[in-house]
Amino acid sequence: MGACFARQLAVENAEMWLIARRKERLDALACELTKYRSCPVKAICMDISGRKGVEEFASFLQSEIEREALVILYLVNNAGFGTYGTFAETPLEPQLDMIDTNCTALTGLCGVCLPHFARGSTIINVASLASFLPLGNFAVYGATKSFVLSFSIALAAELSDRKIKVCALCPGPVSTEFANVASNGARPKVLHGLSAEKVVAHCLKCARKNKKIAIMALKWKFKAFASSFVNRYHGALFTYRYCKRPRNN
Repeated sequence: MGACFARQLAVENAEMWLIARRKERLDALACELTKYRSCPVKAICMDISGRKGVEEFASFLQSEIEREALVILYLVNNAGFGTYGTFAETPLEPQLDMIDTNCTALTGLCGVCLPHFARGSTIINVASLASFLPLGNFAVYGATKSFVLSFSIALAAELSDRKIKVCALCPGPVSTEFANVASNGARPKVLHGLSAEKVVAHCLKCARKNKKIAIMALKWKFKAFASSFVNRYHGALFTYRYCKRPRNN
C-alpha cells in the first residue's frame, strides 16, 4: 500500500521522501512519480526497523534540516509485515523483527518527526483489523497492530491542541504481497483481498476529515464493532482452532 499512498499524495505537489529497503522498487516508483507528477521525489534506501533504523533515519533527517528548514505535512508509517502460524511453531527471529518494524520503527519515526510537524500536518499509521481482538495463529502480528491502534489514538488526543491529525488505518484483507511474506510463500495471494488503491483513498479521505480510525468496507466495520462483544480469550481460542493459515518454515 505504500506505493498507493505515494501516488495519491503526489497530487499535493510537495517534496516527497520514499523510504524502503528494496532499492529497485524504490527507484522505479520514484521514477514513475517524477515522470507523471510535478512533485520532487527523493528515494531513500534504508532499513528503518528497530532502534538502529530509527537512529539512522534521525541522522538523515538532521542532515537535511541543516541544509534547509523542513515542515512535514504527512508522515505515513506503512512499513510492516506479519507471520502466519502459532507462536510456538514459528521461528522466533522473524517475530522479534516484526516487533522492531511494526512497533519500534513506527513509534520512533513519529517521535523523530514530531518537532517538524505544523498545524494541519497528518500522521497515518497502518494498523489492521487484527488490532481489535487477539488472534490465534497470528498472535504477535495482532499484538503489534493492537499497539499501533492504541498508540495512534492516544497520540491523536495528545496532539489535538496543536491541530495535528493522527489516523490509524485498520484494513482487513487487501490485495498486496502480505500473504506471500506472512506464509513464507505458501499462500502467494491474500484471500478475498480488496483494492489497495481504494483502501488508501478512503484512508486519506478519513484523515483529512480528522477521523481517528479508517475502516473502509462495511464487513470490516461490522467485525471491528462486533469484536467489542467477544471475550478476548475465546476470540483467540476460536481463531486458533478454526482460522489456520499455511506457512512454509
